[in-house]
Parts: sequence; structure tokens; C-alpha cells
Amino acid sequence: MPAHNAITPDKLARLIALPGSPRIIDLRDAPTEAIPGSQAPACKDPIHWRQDPSSSVVVVDGDGRGPAVSAAAILRSDGIPAETLEGGFAAWASAGLPTVSFAHLPARHEDGRTWWVTRSRPKVDRIACPWLIRRFVDPAARFLFVAPAEVLTVATQQLAEPFDLADDRVFWSHRGDLCTFDLMVEAFGLGAHAPLVRLAAIVRGADTDRLDLVPEAAGLLAISLGLSRTHSDDHAQVEAGMAVYDALYRWCRDAQGEKHDWSSHQPARGSAHKGVSA
Repeated sequence: MPAHNAITPDKLARLIALPGSPRIIDLRDAPTEAIPGSQAPACKDPIHWRQDPSSSVVVVDGDGRGPAVSAAAILRSDGIPAETLEGGFAAWASAGLPTVSFAHLPARHEDGRTWWVTRSRPKVDRIACPWLIRRFVDPAARFLFVAPAEVLTVATQQLAEPFDLADDRVFWSHRGDLCTFDLMVEAFGLGAHAPLVRLAAIVRGADTDRLDLVPEAAGLLAISLGLSRTHSDDHAQVEAGMAVYDALYRWCRDAQGEKHDWSSHQPARGSAHKGVSA
């Protein structure tokens, strides 16, 4: 059993990258890789953390016996449900659970967030990439949407990372048959996470007009175009699209084997109430 007020790596792994996931706060110094969706606070003193009291917290340090213990205790004294990760990041890594690489992470702004800029009126890649970043890389990331001709100018002026732009100066873009989402999955060290690999094929098929890649690509394209016509505001469209990719990710993770038709959820024969014929 885990220690009191601690969560095991396996249990936390089932909660990451989902809506309503606990806030994961990493107290290690200058990590090069981290648990997906975790945040490194600018100040390691928990009394300065801006925290929603209704949101639970998991505090991570190197081995689960360092500053995470006292930080979680301080949060609990303020009525915030807080746990430590049993065994810390070392236990997570030794269990072979997914990690995010920071090798290509843009520099953070003074607000502690990474800033990104891309073309306005997003369809597929420009919704899928913000979803990936917010769920796996930087939950607080800021996204700017501007006219295509203004992307690089705004990137320079605001020190925002450009993405999904057909320009050789932009790192985050299509590469051959791969779309920007594919590149982000690989560059952030998530290429071994099977659900994201499955999701990447769906995104690639929808974004590059290769609907033969996987059956789900056509459905994603239809939903993406519908969202684009439903929302005139790009940020509202991103928020609506988050639910779409949350659902697709969860399907890729553990629902592919489930079938649904008229009879798939009917009670098993013999379970009907006595006296009523089946």
C-alpha cells in the first residue's frame, strides 16, 4: 500500500492528460524530463502558489522523501487535497511510465507560461497541437492566433514559438508525410506512448487529406470542419476542440475494443425480471 497521503506511480499514470487531472507540481531543480502535464513553480514555497482549492495536487520531488512531503502538508493545511508521488520521479521513471522531454521546450515568459503563435482559423493540427501541449507539456500554455503573414512578426515581437506554418524557419511544422502533431509527439519524447501514436495517425490522416490511413480520420475531419464553422473565435474553438481530443485520446488509450450497436448494451439473456419473457 502507498504511504499515507501518497499516490503510487501506476495510479497517477491513469489520471494524467485527462480533464480534471490533479495538478502535478514538480519541485526538482532544472529537470530535463518530467511527468506529462506537470508544472515547475517559479517559487518552491507552496504558500505562494496560486491554487484552486477544489483541485487536487500531487507534489513530486526526486525520491518522494524530499521537499514534496512538507509542501503537500502545507497545502493540506489550507484545505487543498494534496499528495506526494510515492518514490518521486525516480519511481515513475523506473516504472517505464511516459515522460516529457524538455529538449525542445521554448523559453518560458515572466508569467511562467510558454507562448505559442500560429495561423488563425484553425482546423486540425492547430487544435490538436494546443491540446497536446496543454495536456502533456505545459497546462498553462498561451496560444496566439494571427493572420498567416503576421505569424513570424508576432513570434519575434512577443517571443512566442511559431508552429504549423509552411516556412523553413519554423521548427514546428510538417515534415514529409508527417504533420506538426507527429513532430511534437516525437520531439517531446512521447513517441513510445502508444495512445498518442494511435491518435497521431488519426490527426495525420485528417490533416493531410489521407483519410485512408485510419477509419477515424474522416470523422475527425468532419468534426474539425464543423467546429470551425460553429465558432468564429479561435480560442473558443480550441476550448471546444479540447473535449474532442480528450475523448479521442481516451478511446485510443482504453476503449478501442468496445463495440456499440443495438444489442451490445442489452442485459444478458436470463437477467430479465421474473415473469417477463426475454
